[in-house]
Amino acid sequence: MIRLWGRPTSTNTQRVLWTLAELGLPCEFTFASGTTGPDGYVWQGHKPYGFVDTPEYRAMNPNGTIPVLDDEGFVIWESLAIVQYLARKYAPDRLLGGSDEAFARAFQWMAWTNHALEPTMHTLIMHRERLPKEKRSEEAVEAARQDALKKLAIMDERLSKAPFLAGDAFSIGDIPAGIAIQRFRHFQLPHPSFPAVKAWITRLEGREGFRKHVLPREFHLRGN
Repeated sequence: MIRLWGRPTSTNTQRVLWTLAELGLPCEFTFASGTTGPDGYVWQGHKPYGFVDTPEYRAMNPNGTIPVLDDEGFVIWESLAIVQYLARKYAPDRLLGGSDEAFARAFQWMAWTNHALEPTMHTLIMHRERLPKEKRSEEAVEAARQDALKKLAIMDERLSKAPFLAGDAFSIGDIPAGIAIQRFRHFQLPHPSFPAVKAWITRLEGREGFRKHVLPREFHLRGN
C-alpha cells in the first residue's frame, strides 16, 4: 500500500495525487500541515492538521514539509522527486514519454515551473488568500500578475507548437504547470486570452486526476 502525507490544498501534494490518479494507484492519505487545518489557516486561529513536527514525521522528512510518500517502505519527499519516481516505476512509457529526450523535455518544464512559475503563484496566493488582510499588498499582487503574464506567454508559445509541454503526449511535465495555471485561473486576474494555454487546460480537464484533485476552486482558494 502506498501512503501519502499532505493536504489537498497544497499544490505540491496535488502533484502527487494527480500522478497517482494517472497510474490508477490507491493510497492511504494522512492529512499533515503546520499552517492549515480543516477549518482554515493558523493565522485565523484554526488548528492545523499537524503531524509535520512529530519525531515520526521528521524521521521520514527532516524538513517537516509536505508531501511525503511511503511505497512499501521506500520513503521519499519533494514532490518532483515523488512524481518522477512513481512515473518511472509504474508507467515510464506513458508518463515519461518513452524516450530519454521526452523525459528530459518533461523534466525541463517541471524544473521551470518550480523556479520560474511557482514563486509568482506563491506571491499571489499569499497576498490574495493566506496572509492576514492587513499584511496583504495589492502592489505585490500586480507585480506578480505582470510576471505571470510573461510566463504564460512563454507557455503559450510552446503550446502553439505541441499539444503538451513535452510534445505530442501528456507527461509528468504537464502536471506541475497545469496545477499552477489552474490556480492562476482561480484568481480571476485580468490577462490576455493565451489561446494555446487555454486549449491545453481544456485537454487537461479531460483527465480524471486533474478534475478530481486540481480543478475544484476549494482546493486553491477559501475566499478569505
